[in-house]
Amino acid sequence: MKELVCIVCPRGCRLKVDEENGYAVSGNSCPRGEVYGKQEVTAPVRTVTSTVRISGGLNPMCPVKTNRPVPKSKMLDVMREIAKVRIQSPVKCGDIIINDVCSTGSDVVATKDM
Repeated sequence: MKELVCIVCPRGCRLKVDEENGYAVSGNSCPRGEVYGKQEVTAPVRTVTSTVRISGGLNPMCPVKTNRPVPKSKMLDVMREIAKVRIQSPVKCGDIIINDVCSTGSDVVATKDM
């Protein structure tokens, strides 16, 4: 039995996931908690947020994030790829900075106009 705190909504339900019983989830107040509990035990994913260096703008760094969650096991690889990138201003919010980062199916996108 694995115990988790659900992070999908502000309630912070204390979930229990029974791995021996088909990943049965208890303690959730909404259906999203059940989905989160199963996913967190079987294949955890996270959205990665970071910054990249930018030239020609007012600020030296541009905030970025993955446009969909990536496997938790690939987070460090994604961060290494992001650290290699240098971009040139102008950049619009939503512009793709890295396409299909680390073959995860997720793009790294700008989160601010620069």
